[in-house]
Amino acid sequence: MAYALTKPLTLAAFMALGLAGCNNSSQTATDDAATDDAATTETSSNANGTLQKIKDSGTIVVGYRDSSIPFSYIADDPNQPMGYAHDLEMKVVDAVKQELNMPDLNVRYNLITSQTRIPLVQNGTVDFECGSTTNNEERQKQVGFSNGFFEIGTRLLTATDSGINDFADLEGETLVTTAGTTSERYIRQYIDEKQMDTNVISAKDHGEAFLMLENGRADAFMMDDVLLAGEKAKAKNPDEWVIVGEPQSFEIYGCMLRKDDPEFKAVVDKALTDVFASGEINSIYDKWFLNPIPPKNVNLNFEMSDNLKALIADPHDGAQPKTAMAQ
Repeated sequence: MAYALTKPLTLAAFMALGLAGCNNSSQTATDDAATDDAATTETSSNANGTLQKIKDSGTIVVGYRDSSIPFSYIADDPNQPMGYAHDLEMKVVDAVKQELNMPDLNVRYNLITSQTRIPLVQNGTVDFECGSTTNNEERQKQVGFSNGFFEIGTRLLTATDSGINDFADLEGETLVTTAGTTSERYIRQYIDEKQMDTNVISAKDHGEAFLMLENGRADAFMMDDVLLAGEKAKAKNPDEWVIVGEPQSFEIYGCMLRKDDPEFKAVVDKALTDVFASGEINSIYDKWFLNPIPPKNVNLNFEMSDNLKALIADPHDGAQPKTAMAQ
């Protein structure tokens, strides 16, 4: 079986499709060709559905993140994504192979980021992704989502001696978050509404955001609590950092796929619910949240929340949790 990793299309390709960014006057002929290919792929995938696209090409293209610990990330092997969501993603791949009766289906990995993940799914470059993508009503207008596989609360990571214990303590401080995330939008709105004197900076990914915190460019890092736990775990000295603050929202992660593709969604949903119903989800969870994980073999010690237990027991693809229990 062949596996391959690829980088995402150039932003110029997205720009030409009107999906993201601004125009680039120096766009090359190569970028034009990539745009034409992406547009053709989008038309084809929308017309025939993702399963037919995969069958015709003989390849399923899987989106992966390189720094969303412990969901989808790169550690020791630059050619092999890993993580909790990645393990679930591979369950979906197995289900697609069975559905299409293609046991030798080629699997190709394609890097995505918080900013590129939606356009790459929309234009057919990536068939689906399971990482750390929140299912919300705004995104549902652009893409489809599977049943949820994780639930988080948005909190703050800060130094143990920073004096920051909750969001109100961000007055006069510098906060970093990751560009293209729901946290970025929420915190900017929160600060505007509270009329706080807080400087908000946006990093390209979670790893860069934590680096800004670690080197003193920011006083706190806002993100999903479990992702903050992942960044803390890989710190030089994890004991120097603490996750604080009352959760400002509860959000559900789901696999993202193209909108209005019920046949493919049914395969993805069944793959996940089968893992839930069999109890295998418990061993997958324990592997990534209650045991040492690469690259530093640190244990996140992140117990399964009652919210997640409820989601596993009653799977759904809604944008909001059916319950909002304390973490």
